[in-house]
Amino acid sequence: MAAPMAWQPEAEPLKQLVGYLKDALSAHDQKAQRNATQMLAQAKSSPDITNYLTYIFSNGQLLQTLNLNSANLNLVRSSAALTLKNNIKACYKDIPEPSHAYVRAAVLACLQDPNSQIRSFAGTIITETVQRGGVLGWPELLPELFSIAGNERGNITLSAQEGAMGALAKVCEDSKSELDKVYDGTRPLNFIIPRLLDVTCSPITRVRALALASLNSFIPQKPQVLLASMDSILAKLFQLANDSSDDVRRNVCRSFVLIVDIRPDKVQPHMGGLVDYMVFQQRNTNDPDLALEAAEFWLAISENDKMCATLGPYLHKIIPVLLESMVYDEEAVMRLEGDEDDAEVEDRAEDIKPHFVRSKTPRTLTNGQTADTGAKGQLSKHVMPDDDAFSEGEVEEDDEGGADAEEQWNLRKCSAAALDVLASTFHTSVFQIALPYLKENLRHQDWPNREAAVLAIGAVAEGCMEAIIPYLPDLVPYLISLLSDAEPAVRVITCWALGRYSGWASQLDNPHDKKSFFEPMMEGILNRMLDKSKRVQESAASAFANLEERATKELTPYCAPIIQQFVQCFERYKDKNMFILYDCVQTLAEQVGPPLRRQELIDLLMPAIIKRWSKISDQSQEIFPLLECLSYVATALGDAFAPFAIPIFARCIRIIHQNLEQYILAVHNEPMEKPDKDFLVTSLDLLSAIIQALAPAKSGELVTSSQPRFFDLLMFCMEDPSNDVRQSSYALLGDCAVNIFPQLNPFLPSLIPVLIRQLDLDNLRDDDVDTGFSVINNACWSCGEIAMKYQQGMIPFVGKIYHSLSSIIGNPQVPTSVGENAVIALGRLGVNCSQHLAPHLAEFANSFLHIIEPVENNEEKGHAFLGLNRTIEQNPQALGSCLLEYFKASAAYKKDESGSFQQDETVGSSFHRNLVGYKTLIPNFDAFIAQLPQSDQQRLKASYDV
Repeated sequence: MAAPMAWQPEAEPLKQLVGYLKDALSAHDQKAQRNATQMLAQAKSSPDITNYLTYIFSNGQLLQTLNLNSANLNLVRSSAALTLKNNIKACYKDIPEPSHAYVRAAVLACLQDPNSQIRSFAGTIITETVQRGGVLGWPELLPELFSIAGNERGNITLSAQEGAMGALAKVCEDSKSELDKVYDGTRPLNFIIPRLLDVTCSPITRVRALALASLNSFIPQKPQVLLASMDSILAKLFQLANDSSDDVRRNVCRSFVLIVDIRPDKVQPHMGGLVDYMVFQQRNTNDPDLALEAAEFWLAISENDKMCATLGPYLHKIIPVLLESMVYDEEAVMRLEGDEDDAEVEDRAEDIKPHFVRSKTPRTLTNGQTADTGAKGQLSKHVMPDDDAFSEGEVEEDDEGGADAEEQWNLRKCSAAALDVLASTFHTSVFQIALPYLKENLRHQDWPNREAAVLAIGAVAEGCMEAIIPYLPDLVPYLISLLSDAEPAVRVITCWALGRYSGWASQLDNPHDKKSFFEPMMEGILNRMLDKSKRVQESAASAFANLEERATKELTPYCAPIIQQFVQCFERYKDKNMFILYDCVQTLAEQVGPPLRRQELIDLLMPAIIKRWSKISDQSQEIFPLLECLSYVATALGDAFAPFAIPIFARCIRIIHQNLEQYILAVHNEPMEKPDKDFLVTSLDLLSAIIQALAPAKSGELVTSSQPRFFDLLMFCMEDPSNDVRQSSYALLGDCAVNIFPQLNPFLPSLIPVLIRQLDLDNLRDDDVDTGFSVINNACWSCGEIAMKYQQGMIPFVGKIYHSLSSIIGNPQVPTSVGENAVIALGRLGVNCSQHLAPHLAEFANSFLHIIEPVENNEEKGHAFLGLNRTIEQNPQALGSCLLEYFKASAAYKKDESGSFQQDETVGSSFHRNLVGYKTLIPNFDAFIAQLPQSDQQRLKASYDV
């Protein structure tokens, strides 16, 4: 159907634009493509460009007069649609209203186009228009789309119904939040939800599936109208559960998965039937997506402890289907059996995953805990070897762009993850059900069955360990033998599974048992790190990193052979696996620590690292994991890292300087791509590690000789727009205060004002609050460290620092650990600036005492109490209503005069002086003390004689 003819193009510009659109999507002539792209960019300035693009997109029949064949006609229309969508996105407000009206009429007409691709593009333009213009910008859209999708006129073609429902699905997905807002007293969603339920009765399969998918897009938001309609929704789902279409049933499964999260009570009464239904759908071998969606149900249930417990009676039905689903399908078997030994084959650039820098652990002061801000990532639900890396702040790359099939979330991995979770809940019950399958398949002649059984053994390791332990003396040697299996996929999964049992093997008390199980396990995995298959190498290296984390100090006697194997890996690994090798090295350094300082170990390890270091350019993505690795190595080696520090420190300075310059250049030249901030983060973190590791004289010399000046670069980084960069910057600032204060001192008048701005909660961005709090956490920590060293130098800044810190500790939305670090920073400020804090004491004393109470006694808490006590001494009347709380805090504080904390007085003596002072000030002191619990009274008497 042609679009309305209110506007007509001129022939020659139309012909030219059609030519440019055709060339813009053509891959045959790159020169013509570049020219077309340039001309289309220039055409954006034409006042009629929107109308021309709309005309070309919507008038397929009229364009045939331009002698375009069918393929080119569709190419031109598609190109016009994409360009139109982008123009609406970029310039919506600049498009005149008559053109908007023309677009609206044309795209609605295109929903009836016989070409499904054109109908899809129409939906894309519709949803972009709604996103830019808002719901009220096109008020008649939703009723019209529902009218077409539901065939209310009785004469709508099947393709038009599909097109309208496709457009509705896009609008629901892209504007779900806006559709639940109130406009002129009504919410669009109050109209949409009932209509979607009606459309699920459509005789057209695709319309039913899209209507249900649209409904699913709203469930996680828990809108009121949806919750109120839950019974109707459930009735509709049960009605559609046996639909002939796999696509519809897949969306039914998806609906139940989502409803479990928001209204588990509505699902629980139907659990028996749902278990049977999901088991049946998961066994659908014709549609892997449907089977996967059904398997997701078990993971959704497992996230709710009460719901998960209800699965107990059905484990005998669930566990077998999970085990069946963990066997590679025929397509995967064919793909994997085609693998050849490839250890000597160079990696292609596209084979290497983007490396995502681990979020830097926020600096700690309290209870050894970091800021509870989510800065560190949670463990992925994926339990497979390819996915274990996606944790601790790392994220999985987008599934698009030709990702390796083995690295994508699928039925096999979902089933393994579900088995893992169920094992962690039901323990022995799961193992007993799985045991016959394991016995039958662990030694199966067909490798896919053998491999799946090893996967199952690994999946239940955490949850069923107690039940499995009696079998491990036989099982572990058999698994070690599978490390030599002829099929690489079996070797891959066996490495992973052994890694999950390495905690048991490494912690065996009997030296003979450790020699029988742990040493062969460790040796077997190390040997596979030099496998002829790169996938096996990767799995073995990942498994060994896992072993290192579980074995910890037990690895110390084996450092020499471990490092010797790592050195061989440095020689033989291609680029991709080098990333996981760095993880192995840094995990060894983290877990073993100072014992790595033996000269023979340093002479083994460091030349291999430095050789690789010298090969990598400053712009390489590989520099990220290498710098991270060196941070851990430097920490482990301590001052023994000094011989390597000068060139490494200088290179970090160079990388930071280059990155900052490139960023400034990109900001002032819009088309330029901004540099990756991970270059800054990893370089700053390594500088921190070196400054902490070396003797202060050596690290101070590195900082002094830095070109450009070290603290000039640090100040730029402290003001970087990236939270990750600032988080690392303030960690480095605090480390400098602790370790090289003489070098930092001259720059503090410039650095402290920047620090104060970072403490301002008003600067937190709503879209990045979690990592923003991690920055504030480190800023508080560095502020406290500077206060202890700068002493009276802090006096000019006390007022502003107090204002910021008091805002943090007085805000209930601030994460607990950030509040604790702010309190300690405030107390440390009072150690040398008590006179200037004393006028504010009444404002912060109550919050201070409440927040610091759960913090364990340590040196930093001692600093904070000493500062508070000195401030109280300046203004004792200010404690007022919280005086009793202060006495409780005095009683609770355990005197510990050990450690490096040196002051003119001890914390205990400062408490004692204040308590004695209050004894003379408080009338009827005995009655006042009697308000305290008897235990507190006794401690006050014993510690302070009051």
